[in-house]
Amino acid sequence: MAPLGKTLMLLGCLLLAAGLLITFGPRLPFRAGRLPGDFVWRGKSATLYFPLGTCLLLSIVFSLISLLFRRR
Repeated sequence: MAPLGKTLMLLGCLLLAAGLLITFGPRLPFRAGRLPGDFVWRGKSATLYFPLGTCLLLSIVFSLISLLFRRR
């Protein structure tokens, strides 16, 4: 039962972090999806959006989280 308890605590922390981001997201000095490195090309009839900066930031954050919780 101990691994189940740890998993539930981790999921609770992740839900708390997601809730805080949703609640306080508009007040942050940066917006996800509008970071430097996010490319937007607007044509006459179409728009192409490529969030490279956001993807790199999320990759770094998730890599650090996985390093913290990785079991050796």
